[in-house]
Amino acid sequence: MRPRDDVIIAGGGPAGMMAGLLFARAGCRVRVLEKHRDFLHDFRGDTVHPATMDVLDDLGLLDRFLERPHDRLQKAQLRIGGREMVVGDLSRVKGRTPFVAMMPQWEFLDFLRAEAVQLPNFQVEMGRGVGDIRFEEGRATAVKTSDGTLLGASALIIAADGRRSVVRRRGLLPAKDLGSPIDVFWFELPKRSPEQGVLRIAVDRGRILVRVDRATYWQCAFVIPKGSAQELRRHGVDHVRAEIERVEPRLENIGQDLTSLDQLHLLEVSLDRLTRWSRPGLLAIGDAAHAMSPMGGIGINFAIQDAVAAANLLAPGIAAGSSVDQLLQRVQRRRYASTALVQAVQRIAQNWVLAPCFIAPAVWNGRLGPCSSLTRCPPFAACRAVRSPGAYGGSGCRSPEQFASKIGIGLPPHR
Repeated sequence: MRPRDDVIIAGGGPAGMMAGLLFARAGCRVRVLEKHRDFLHDFRGDTVHPATMDVLDDLGLLDRFLERPHDRLQKAQLRIGGREMVVGDLSRVKGRTPFVAMMPQWEFLDFLRAEAVQLPNFQVEMGRGVGDIRFEEGRATAVKTSDGTLLGASALIIAADGRRSVVRRRGLLPAKDLGSPIDVFWFELPKRSPEQGVLRIAVDRGRILVRVDRATYWQCAFVIPKGSAQELRRHGVDHVRAEIERVEPRLENIGQDLTSLDQLHLLEVSLDRLTRWSRPGLLAIGDAAHAMSPMGGIGINFAIQDAVAAANLLAPGIAAGSSVDQLLQRVQRRRYASTALVQAVQRIAQNWVLAPCFIAPAVWNGRLGPCSSLTRCPPFAACRAVRSPGAYGGSGCRSPEQFASKIGIGLPPHR
């Protein structure tokens, strides 16, 4: 079987689509395989942070990205037991985008696909997932698709197919479970207040509710103890609604707006990472390499950063026809420290701030209790991080076009 592609990418999420675009722009023959027939899936990560928009700006994509429908978050407000305070304000962040862009993930993925399909060396196949990876003499050389077809990759297979990745299901790379004491019910409520661009967090009586401003509605996250979803559902929607009203009694008309358990979408939160992200011919990035907690909405941003680092480090060699097996571990080295650090912060926040809220009510007689730590943990703290020069695999976030010019590849013009 003679490979038709240099790079095959399992998964068309943020990591996979961004990697596909960047490797193709660098001159590699790329095929992305996505198991779903479309991108229309609710309650996926859609918080695009300023640092990620800096990356898009570096790549000449920001203006077209901002043309897509999105909302903008600039402030986070925390309410604990009747006390309200601002705990994050991005209006002071320097740069072109002092806000978090709330763009539905299907819109973001469609944007990346629209950019990528203009390149003749890029293909994306929807409704065709990766069921297995084949090895020859210890090296990953091909994927077996969901319809049983074998597709070979001459240079690299990238697993970007999420926390249920084929590399995890098959145990191809070792993983470390960091644990999580929380799960989340996602749901939507109509928005009736005129305020714009605000993230609201309410903590009271052992309950936590996060509301994300989506212009015409609130995207709500009701944080619950790990494994308690079935018990809450057993008591019925009236009980769940009462629990939500306990933490945020100011919700208007919730009795009319939340009427069915079908409106609640459970996210079983996991926090883990692979201890090794690669083996010859195979590299894992994004959620496949590290499942992040939803705290801070940073998962999509780390996925993009992984893709950029991988392209910066590997695309020039692949485009030149060289083996990059010896370079694969450099991607992990570039990205591992920041990933482990943020996961450590998330783990501390989950175990020492959120979990105690469930053990005992966080507010009694006006005392903040364990959730007083939230006043020192701004949700937007991750957005303020300054990109270090080597974070993406080079001096800043260099466009693959710069690598292509070095190795004499002519890239097709893009708008």
